[in-house]
Amino acid sequence: MSLCCVLFDQGAMKAEEPVVRKRSEPAKISSCWDDLLEGVETPEEWVARKKNLRQRYLDLIRDQFKPKKPEMEIQFHDTVIVDGVYRRQLISYQVEEGERAHAFLGVPLTLQGPAPAVVALHGTYANGKERVAGLVDNPDKAYLDHLCRRGYVVIAPDHFVAGHRTPEPRAYDTTEFYKKHPEWTAVGKFTYEHSIAIDVLETMREVNQDRIGVLGHSLGGHGSMFLAAYDERVQAAAGNCSASFFRQNLRVEGWSRNSWYVYFKHIRPGLLKGELPPIDFHEIMALVAPRAYLDLSGLNDGDPLTQRQRILMLLKVMDVYELEQAPQNFAFFVHGKGHSVAHESRELMYGWMDTHLKPQSATKTKLVIP
Repeated sequence: MSLCCVLFDQGAMKAEEPVVRKRSEPAKISSCWDDLLEGVETPEEWVARKKNLRQRYLDLIRDQFKPKKPEMEIQFHDTVIVDGVYRRQLISYQVEEGERAHAFLGVPLTLQGPAPAVVALHGTYANGKERVAGLVDNPDKAYLDHLCRRGYVVIAPDHFVAGHRTPEPRAYDTTEFYKKHPEWTAVGKFTYEHSIAIDVLETMREVNQDRIGVLGHSLGGHGSMFLAAYDERVQAAAGNCSASFFRQNLRVEGWSRNSWYVYFKHIRPGLLKGELPPIDFHEIMALVAPRAYLDLSGLNDGDPLTQRQRILMLLKVMDVYELEQAPQNFAFFVHGKGHSVAHESRELMYGWMDTHLKPQSATKTKLVIP
């Protein structure tokens, strides 16, 4: 018998040996995200922890340096009827004294009464609200068009360094912002402005003020989280591909660049010394509880090890929702389609809004009548 035959026979024999697996009990998953509820055993203890985390969050975005809120002075610039289904209006309103934000406002034409409303946030795209309205670029991100056709009133504001307020030398350059507001943060600025977008919605007779949501992708994805944590009027939020957190992140300095778009200018010295802020995404996300929050992410969106940490982080956020006795209000979806808003992700986001903002009759199933 040749040596080749002997090796083949031995390999075949090994392949036929049975694999024996013993019964095992589920092991507790431990991770660096456990500090969210460390020392918290009761709902009362969580209330105290939550108050502390909220202050840390406001300190991170430097909310104390925001300007006084002005009169909105809403102006309507033009109106278009889209396919006989909804009215799309270009509007503007004051967000600081002498500074106006622009947004598209979509209102379905067949509303029977006050409807749920959604703040739809765009990603890092120069003509942000144009894409959300489905007028340019990728129709996967045309949230205003999609949601108006589902019966929602939608406001799609420009990010403060895009669209009508694109700065020199390019979109998303925050240099002039930090000259004007050296102590504030870009995150504080856009979160404050998105909260004012809710103020705009509340002026409308077509809007049910108790049923307001927010959703977005990428920059708009973590913008949704920041807004829901900031403004308790948000009853349902969905963040798609919402960027990486501070810990377990090889590119954490990206949260405080030294040029272009600078999220948190004040944390850069600490980051360069290896020091992270005293709050992270799991704690900010937990501030939304018990209100509805959906996180969608791609395991292959950026560094794969970092994105796998996201799953551990989200498991800990679910612990908070269980403590708040609202586990039905938290969910996450993890996929392998990278930095995308694929069909299934959109359907989940829109379905999440339907579940948490529309009456139960809108999502209730029924038996077939013989």
